[in-house]
Amino acid sequence: MSDRRPSFDVTNTVNITDPRQVCEASCAIIARRYPDADLEALQTAFDTFGKLFSGSLPGYVGCDTWYHDAQHSLDCALAMVRLMDGHDASEIPQRRLGARGMSFGVILALFHDAGYIRRRDEKHISNGAAFTLFHVGRSANFLEAFLPTVGFAAETSAAAQLVHFTGYEVALERIKVSGYRQRIIGHLLGTADLIAQMSDHYYLRKCYNFLYHEFELCGLAGQPTAERPNPVYTSREDLIRKTPAFLNSLFEDRLDGYFGGIYRYAEAHFGGSNPYMQIIAAHRREVDKLIASGRMDGLKVRPPRVHAPELRKKLASRPRVQRRGGKVASAALNRQQH
Repeated sequence: MSDRRPSFDVTNTVNITDPRQVCEASCAIIARRYPDADLEALQTAFDTFGKLFSGSLPGYVGCDTWYHDAQHSLDCALAMVRLMDGHDASEIPQRRLGARGMSFGVILALFHDAGYIRRRDEKHISNGAAFTLFHVGRSANFLEAFLPTVGFAAETSAAAQLVHFTGYEVALERIKVSGYRQRIIGHLLGTADLIAQMSDHYYLRKCYNFLYHEFELCGLAGQPTAERPNPVYTSREDLIRKTPAFLNSLFEDRLDGYFGGIYRYAEAHFGGSNPYMQIIAAHRREVDKLIASGRMDGLKVRPPRVHAPELRKKLASRPRVQRRGGKVASAALNRQQH
């Protein structure tokens, strides 16, 4: 999509740098499918997300990572609700997630990378990217503390498992799920995380400038040293050259493999098309051309990111979402294990 605005989703209609716009879009999708849905918990979740990532939630410094910024999590949440909508449009009533299941899935997507956010008492950590190799477990801790504050206490144990479908800390086959609905939510979550990343407007530039930097901080990238003799990526260019093989493995092992190609539920949501797959295909063609030409200078232009300072400004510029009461129990979040 040549006219797509960088801060907008794959349909060029939702500003995925703005929690309130993504909240409105997500609630609208669920309400169309389930007109009697109670969306208060989901609205509170978006409000809490804005506070957490902007550094306004007591005890947290806000988002300071480059690649895994607020935009990615909001993009993931929007992809998740669309996939779940397509799922419920396609499946028999006994398999549908319902309004509560869809709200739960969006909350998981919103906070699947909460583990990157540093607590204020973690002064010895310079940047949240240092948590890369174990951030999913930290996200699970956050969800376990947050969910009971919005009426999802019964889902806390499941959430702590399901969020691992977005990472590599636990092998996929060892993630503990109970029943079809839990399993499909986990698979949809893992799928939403991947297709949101790969369909980002600046995907390749973000890999070159931001993802490599995060990998440096956690020890996965850089020049070989005595302490790190075999880094996965030795340069930004090396990361780009290895991207096609990485994308192929994601489809083979996860998207088409363990997750069973459920990204196709987007087609039921969009009425036959799948803009996520279309843009991902375009990115794959682009990276092949870059590698063949050997010229990657165009990737050096740093794309915008949405971390704490930018998000604070954005949230201050618009009125709060109106809803029927409901407050976040910040004290409970501050007591989470880390």
